[in-house]
Amino acid sequence: MRLVSYLSDGEPRYGAAVDGGVVDLTRRIGRDFSDVKALIAANALADAQEAVAGQKPDHALESLVLLPPVLAPEKLWCIGVNYAERNAEYKDNSDLPKYPSLFVRSMSSMTGSGQPLEKPKVSEQLDYEGELVIVIGQGGRHIPREKAWSHIFGMTLCNEGTIRDWLRHGKFNVTQGKNFDRSGSIGPWIVTSDELDPRGPHDIITRVNGEVRQQDTTERLMFPFDFLISYLSTFATLKPGDMIVTGTPTGAGARFDPPRWLRVGDVVEVESSRIGVLRNTVAAEQ
Repeated sequence: MRLVSYLSDGEPRYGAAVDGGVVDLTRRIGRDFSDVKALIAANALADAQEAVAGQKPDHALESLVLLPPVLAPEKLWCIGVNYAERNAEYKDNSDLPKYPSLFVRSMSSMTGSGQPLEKPKVSEQLDYEGELVIVIGQGGRHIPREKAWSHIFGMTLCNEGTIRDWLRHGKFNVTQGKNFDRSGSIGPWIVTSDELDPRGPHDIITRVNGEVRQQDTTERLMFPFDFLISYLSTFATLKPGDMIVTGTPTGAGARFDPPRWLRVGDVVEVESSRIGVLRNTVAAEQ
């Protein structure tokens, strides 16, 4: 199932993306689930599947304003330096990391597929980072690695947009450059684990104006999905709907010489063959 969140008459709703459009699930399921996170927390995927069976779409997908699939996860974790050769891009002669690099983003820094990515007034250095995202279903603390796969509800995509010159404003953090309003995106939907085995392998590709900039596979992750879930749950309880953005391959704009920053009008596409395409156009901050 592909679960999507969207606006209808100015109100957030959710549904299932099917051939020909979207079936609205907001009030169609017997129990009252207000959004995708509530559906995940109630372990109600079977209810959603039953509600969609035999239904005609209520909306054409292209007519909708898409939102990030989970509107308000308690935690949006982001993993850095996770694909082979990524550590070498920093050119600091450091050893391979023993543990994941980790930071968090607010959902105000994310928008949905098809919505503008915002280039801020204060910087010319808006960059792209195409990434796979795992969405937590069953929560937990101290999750053993061998049981981690059962805690994944599904997968989606992220353009983890970054304002490069704001990454080092503080001495120890990257938070500022990772949290500009609407600088990144998540979507277009969650593909649930019954249709998409999180074990993969999964491909990931990023294009800017049709040009391939990033391309890799989860077979080359330094810290695989099951390790990340076990590691994160060691110090923080994972909750239903939490999202883990699992790292970007080599080839971000900052790594070119000279750097290739995103400009107003650029179209960024993040694609994985078993998930779909997350597409956004860059717009200037108003």
